[in-house]
Amino acid sequence: MNEPIREKTKALVVLSGGQDSTTCLAWARNRFDEVHALTINYGQRHAIEIAGAKMVGILGQLDSHEILTLPAGILEGTSPLTDPNQPVPQYTSQDEVPDGVAKTFVPLRNQFFLTLAANRAFVLGCTHLVTGVCQTDYSGYPDCRQEFVDSLAETINKGTFTGEDWLLGELTIHTPLMNLTKAESVDLAIAEGAYGMLSYSHTAYDGSYPPAGTDAASLLRAKGFEEADIPDPLILRAWINGLTDLPETKNYSKVSVDKALSDLIAELGTGWAIKDQKGSVV
Repeated sequence: MNEPIREKTKALVVLSGGQDSTTCLAWARNRFDEVHALTINYGQRHAIEIAGAKMVGILGQLDSHEILTLPAGILEGTSPLTDPNQPVPQYTSQDEVPDGVAKTFVPLRNQFFLTLAANRAFVLGCTHLVTGVCQTDYSGYPDCRQEFVDSLAETINKGTFTGEDWLLGELTIHTPLMNLTKAESVDLAIAEGAYGMLSYSHTAYDGSYPPAGTDAASLLRAKGFEEADIPDPLILRAWINGLTDLPETKNYSKVSVDKALSDLIAELGTGWAIKDQKGSVV
């Protein structure tokens, strides 16, 4: 008896080029037959993450990757991510970062991005959407909470993914990192095979590479890798290229660094630290 033909599963990842979305790309790649990505250039101060997303997409062997550039001023607000006149808040440590909604919050950003992503998912025939939002180690953004994602998914399914006539059936929005600490998300990234891709991800809000500031996102990333007791491959890439010294935290011991470099070479090849945006060795 012939086995029934299984329908191909398709997912679209909202890929910013940051640590979380890169981890989600690897997570999706291990679960769906086709994985597509949408990266949105909204005039963010840290536009370097767009270049990171391109490289991550190449390493992730996506079925398609769209870079969507929004018109200037489409997202306004007082966030330093979109207003160059606003300074990026700096802190001496993660403990100094205040509770509540951070000043870097961009009003309606995730709602807008997930709506655009749902549009692209529909066109590509994807009924799975993957986003790296998290409500555990985060900056208090209300549009990163599960209740927001569930509400938006319900609205999208009522308005577009209804399954009637020729319309696609229900869209599922996956949030693999929602309840993970940053250290747990580092562990997940390694388990899903994203360690090498993370060497090209970008987090610093001021757009610096190597990360030189002490904004909340950079401190949280460093804290996550330290608690996971694993070197950040982004820092290792900058160190290999002579751009920075290694931090003095325990996760950068010689044993840890040697193992991490060995893993990166095994995953990406000997030229892993000097790949250009086309994926070739410079």
